[in-house]
Amino acid sequence: MTEIPDGMAGEPQGKPISASRTTLSHIMTANDTNLLGTVHGGVIMKLVDDAAGAVAGRHSGGPAVTASMDEMAFLAPVRVGDLVHVKAQVNWTGRSSMEIGVRVLAERWNESTPATQVGSAYLVFTAVDADGKPRTVPPVLPETDQDRRRNQEAQIRRTHRLARRRAIMALREERAAQGFDDH
Repeated sequence: MTEIPDGMAGEPQGKPISASRTTLSHIMTANDTNLLGTVHGGVIMKLVDDAAGAVAGRHSGGPAVTASMDEMAFLAPVRVGDLVHVKAQVNWTGRSSMEIGVRVLAERWNESTPATQVGSAYLVFTAVDADGKPRTVPPVLPETDQDRRRNQEAQIRRTHRLARRRAIMALREERAAQGFDDH
């Protein structure tokens, strides 16, 4: 029988980033276009959310829901006929939340030129149980120097998210105390 060290009982064991990293690929068609004839940003955002959700579910070992999208940067347009690759991985974990980093690459379906990065995003997912309540996730174990850098950057983004939330709540409380009804 394996003995569990003090303080470790009930805590999930860490998982390496590579255990849940994934790539989703999709060929863009005319159904995916906007009025300008390029692929609609919302189509790319759905692919980003789908890939990030798969990673969050894999890492947490069950259902996870999108809590926020910190940033979505569109770096270049995507065209009909592009083969889009959405690469996602866990960058950071908290008690029940995970930051998933996503890179979006595109290449022509019929050419052998390298794919170029056309977008990136950071999403926060919360692992949930059958009742929709937050559940504990395993810590993420960075494996490379690049993984460690991404983990540190994710912690900075988390600090900024929490500070922004506190500042907004303080402003709302201040306005309410002054008699403003901002509903």
